[in-house]
Order: sequence, then C-alpha cells, then structure tokens
Amino acid sequence: MRAFSSLILALAAVVLPAAVVYCGFPVPLLSLQRAFPSSRPVQLETLRARDRLRHARMLQGVVDFSVEGSSDPLLIGLYFTKVKLGTPPREFTVQIDTGSDILWVNCNSCNGCPTSSGLGIQLNFFDASISSSSSLISCSDPICKSAFQTTGTQCLSQSKPCSYTFQYGDGSGTSGYYVSESMYFDMVMGPSMIVNSSATVVFGCSTYQSGDLTKSDHAIDGIFGFGPGDLSVISQLSARGVTPKVFSHCLKGEGNGGGILVLGEVLEPGIVYSPLVPSQPHYNLYLQSIAVNGQTLPIDPSVFATSNNRGTIVDSGTTLAYLVEEAYTPFVNAITAAVSQSVTPTISKGNQCYLVSTSVGEIFPLVSLNFAGSASMVLKPEQYLMHLGFYDGAALWCIGFQKVQEGVTILGDIVMKDKIFVYDLARQRIGWANYDCSQAVNVSVTSEKNRFVNAGQLSVSGSTRDKLLQSSTMEALAVLVSLSLFIHFQLLRR
Repeated sequence: MRAFSSLILALAAVVLPAAVVYCGFPVPLLSLQRAFPSSRPVQLETLRARDRLRHARMLQGVVDFSVEGSSDPLLIGLYFTKVKLGTPPREFTVQIDTGSDILWVNCNSCNGCPTSSGLGIQLNFFDASISSSSSLISCSDPICKSAFQTTGTQCLSQSKPCSYTFQYGDGSGTSGYYVSESMYFDMVMGPSMIVNSSATVVFGCSTYQSGDLTKSDHAIDGIFGFGPGDLSVISQLSARGVTPKVFSHCLKGEGNGGGILVLGEVLEPGIVYSPLVPSQPHYNLYLQSIAVNGQTLPIDPSVFATSNNRGTIVDSGTTLAYLVEEAYTPFVNAITAAVSQSVTPTISKGNQCYLVSTSVGEIFPLVSLNFAGSASMVLKPEQYLMHLGFYDGAALWCIGFQKVQEGVTILGDIVMKDKIFVYDLARQRIGWANYDCSQAVNVSVTSEKNRFVNAGQLSVSGSTRDKLLQSSTMEALAVLVSLSLFIHFQLLRR
C-alpha cells in the first residue's frame, strides 16, 4: 500500500506543476487568466454569446416528447406530439413526420386552416405579435439563402420574408414564411435530473393549406419534420450542441397507441443497424430482399435501388406501406398461398383481403425485410395486415402494403409500429428492434456532442418529470469516491 501511495504522489508531482500538500495529498495551484483582457471593454452581447455557447456544451442531454395517436387508419392513422413555441410559450399539436424536414404550425392569418378537430384536441394558431422572442427570417438572411435549403423556398425581394411552399405525397400542401423563435422543452440530464431548457429554432408559420390538410376530421396544428435536412429541428439543435445528432421513437400499435419519442439514442441489445444511402433527402435504406415464411421471394433487387425515382424509405408520416409492383405481386401471392387453406381470400375495394375466423398470429406467416449490413426487419402479421371490420361473423383483414406502379417503396407506420427505431445521423445508420412500446426504454445521456456516456430509462407516460432514470455512471462515481476515501485513510494511517 505504501508503494501504491508513493506511486500516486509521484504521478501527482509529475502531472501538477505547482502544489501544496494537505493530509498527505498534493493540492494543485492553478493559475487563472482572464478570458477577456481588462485593458479594453467588452460588449455585453459578447459575454452573452460566450455564455450561450458554454451553456449549450453543459446542457446537452435527451429531449423527451410525449406521443399520442395510432397507426390504425380506422381510428386516427397518425402519431403526434406537442411542442412549445414563443415567449410566453404556447403549446401546439404536431404530427411526427420523418419524411419531411420542416417544423411548421398554423399562423393566426392562415387561409384554409381548420378551426376544429375531430381528434378532440384544441387547435392553436401561432401569433408572432404576442411573442417577445419572435423574429421573421428575411430573404437576405443566410438561412434563407442556404444551399441546403429546400427548393420550396420563395423570395420576391431581399426585404421580403423568406417564404416556402411544400407539397406532400398525398397531394396536400402548405405555404407560409419562416420564423426564428424560442422552443421550450424539458431536458433529461441524468438520474432524476430534469432541466427546463430552451433553444432558438427556425420553423414555418403556415398561411395557406390545401388538400387533406384543410379537413377537420384529423386536423392538428402542424407537422414536425424529423428529416435529415439542415432545417429540421434535430439538425438545428445538434449543430449547436444542444442534443446529440440522433433521435429515437417507439410507436405503440395496440390499444390507444401512443409511444415514446426522444432526441437521443435508445439503447436495446436487440437493435440491428443498416447504413443509410448517403446524400439523400429522405431516410433511404438498402432493401435487398423480402422473405415470407423464411422463403426469399423472386424479386429483382434493382427494383429497391435508390435512383432519381426509386428507392426505399422509412416514413412515420405515412400510415400504410407501399411496394413497387414488381415486389407487391409476388409478396401478396406468397401470403395468399401460405394461408389459403385456413382463410377465405377475398377482394375488398381493390385490396387483397382475407376472412379470418381465428387469430391472424396463428395462421399468417412472418415476413422478413432484409437490408444491407445483414439487418432483417421481421414483421408480425399485424405489421403487414390491417383489420377492417367483420363480415359474416369473420374478421376482415387486408394487406396493409399498397401497390405503386413505379417509384419509391415506403415503409410507414403499419411497419414501424411496435418497434424501437433509432435514427443515428452522426453514424449515418438506422437501427430497429421489435419492442413493447408500452414499456420503459433505456436512453443514453450525453456530456458532449455525439458521445454517449451513461444510460437511463424513459417510460411511455409522456411526462418527463415522471421518468425514473437508472444511471450506471452514478454507480461508477460512487465506487470511485469510495476508493478515493479508502486510499485517503490508508495514507493517514501510515
């Protein structure tokens, strides 16, 4: 022990240039220097900017959002969360959409925006005039001029607000202008440690809507784009070091739905990862084959390859799933052949359906989507079938994959439900694992950008303040403290 103690003191003497000794331990004398020389004045804004940068480094952690909604097209057919914008903050209900980049909400001047919702939620409208932290993005702003900006950006003159027009795959559309504003959220820093935090983000204020966005039955306040583009909130926050460059969700398929959404990495031993196709505007994956009941289907892999008008993407803003015709036909034929002796195949509204008198899990086969990196996504029957009611005492189940003549294969909520999905933008990969999304998940907490140092747990309740976090780092710290005290007392007893 004396030799060990002498080694510690020797090392300390080498590492520390100047020290005094207290209770046998060297205590370093640190020289201090001013960050800003005293010989010249410093502007207050310079000090604030320095503090903001430091706080961003200090406060990086996991941002937790509540999740509501369902993948069931007969109920809701979408998942949504809530964001707080403006000063004082106001809450908006927005759809979770990994297929687009921009966060936008309805403006108080919106033309065509619904004023009520069949989902039973209170619709709110953003009013920049009552927020002390709001400012318009002008056409002369570098954000508007950015080469990474969407082609939907419109600028008539440099003095005008930076405006946009988006068109979605279902034909609906929205237009408006960009606003810089404070977003408020609860940040999980560690075990039972919640920090009320905020960050400035750029989002869209919608002044016009068309198509399904104008309908009241499933109306919400806007769309929360989680795409990989520079103007997505996850990209904005991670660029400033506020959050890691990764987010995760677990969308619950059964019962009332709901789930978990975090700006952070969910940790689960069963997660498999597949690389993202680089330089794409969406989350494109390398789908290589499809197997039904363990048998690979005769599909040319080139129909899934990424090109100008083809590819395979995951998109939480899409309710169902879509397969190109070359894959759809052998897929449906294989399912029908596997169950034809136990069910009654039928066609309903152009869809391949089945009349089932027992549990689909006992009859229908597992489906495997096989991606690059030896990553397979196994689908249970409920993840490729949709229940559309009853007929003659039997349950009517239909294929949830829709056929597209040509174009992109889209894996929507029906496939993504009851799975953990991790979008690791830092490592350019997506991971997934089957999971009961009503259970708590392990989530990493970061101390600096893109480095994960400890884990905790978030539950599906949706209120960050109710989360119980279990941290291995705190346990390790306790061990180190105990070891230090043991060495200290051993030294005193020499």
